[in-house]
Amino acid sequence: MNEVFLPGALGGPFTRPNDGPRLRLDTLVKLRWLAVAGQSAAVLATHFALGFPVPLGWCFLVIAISAWLNVALRIRYPLSVRIGDRAAAALLGYDIVQLSALLFLTGGLQNPFAMLLLAPVLISATTLPPKLTAALGVMTASLAALLTYRHLPLPWFPGRAINIPPTYVAGIWLAILLGIAFTGVYAWRVAKETRDLAQALAATELVLAREQHLSQLDGLAAAAAHELGTPLATIALVARELDKSAPKGTPFAEDIGLLRDQVARCRDILGKLTSLDNDAGDPLSTLTLQQLVEEIVEPLRTFDVDIAISFSGDGEAPRCRRNPGMVYGLENLVENAVDFASKRVAIEGRWGGAAVEINVRDDGPGFAADVLARLGDPYLRSRVDSRRAKGGDGGLGLGLFIAKTLLERAGAALDIENRDPPATGAVVRVTWPRHLFERGT
Repeated sequence: MNEVFLPGALGGPFTRPNDGPRLRLDTLVKLRWLAVAGQSAAVLATHFALGFPVPLGWCFLVIAISAWLNVALRIRYPLSVRIGDRAAAALLGYDIVQLSALLFLTGGLQNPFAMLLLAPVLISATTLPPKLTAALGVMTASLAALLTYRHLPLPWFPGRAINIPPTYVAGIWLAILLGIAFTGVYAWRVAKETRDLAQALAATELVLAREQHLSQLDGLAAAAAHELGTPLATIALVARELDKSAPKGTPFAEDIGLLRDQVARCRDILGKLTSLDNDAGDPLSTLTLQQLVEEIVEPLRTFDVDIAISFSGDGEAPRCRRNPGMVYGLENLVENAVDFASKRVAIEGRWGGAAVEINVRDDGPGFAADVLARLGDPYLRSRVDSRRAKGGDGGLGLGLFIAKTLLERAGAALDIENRDPPATGAVVRVTWPRHLFERGT
């Protein structure tokens, strides 16, 4: 597949669908009907209006074959179907052969309609890969060369001979050859630029849609932080009073302590949500990759999941500025892995002279196969229902969407996949160019 790297909110390779079928069968069928009508009109006008002797039977046999082919295609296939490149090239090749047969019956390259041989090559250049277009061009040039020497006489006034010098006919062949080369390259280039522009616009629309969605979520996060502040304060007050009255050293007292810790954590999370727009963070606050990972993992060690951390790299460990969006995005990925893990989550930090990478692996059920390619879209259930089996909600994919977008804003690229069998679980790989990671924006 052809790929184009789009920096910014996408942050990774955006795959362009250049290798799929691009030409509708209906387009070729309609063009062939137009050719059938034009050829029939030209033959009839030449014979009856101008009075030139034309082999009508043979000419209309060749034209009828094209009409029969169109009827067969309409019966056999829905015309809205998009055909593959090779099938389209085969149909255009037939058109070249059919037109060459008509020219053979009506004077070869001496016929002024010989320039129509350029049409199938031009269509191919705008829709098919260059290799197939080149093959059709060679085929057209070869048939045109054959028509310079082998053809029936040019229809002309009875009893009046017309002699066209071979040099002139050779010039016509050369003009067709140059026309194939020039129009083919020109049409291919224009069509390619049009496709690239359309794909760039589609990618831009995707980025803008995601940014708009995230902006809406920013407002919802601020509203949620404001609305949840009062009930959380009430819960914290009640938990503090219960803690005073509960007997020390009992399971009840431990549960109240855990409740107070989780309330404090909720208030911290809401505070982070309201500060996500401050991407630069404190310019004097920097931390190493190890400190960044440890800070993210520390609140999650109370869960019944083993979290293993390892680091490796060449030279001094990279340092980054504290970016609330980047920290929140990584926290979301690690927390998601902890939520779905069975027993263990492994976090590996690696760095080199050009890149910084964080890998998060869990041993849970992994991502559902039918949505793996759509991960990062909002309102998408991205895992099998293991969380629901644990008594929780399966999720709507908003967390992964927010994390992915915030990290890509900070210059990172995300690669999400399942672990290779027989291992189970998911792997999330976050990669920054080192200079963007150290800049922290």
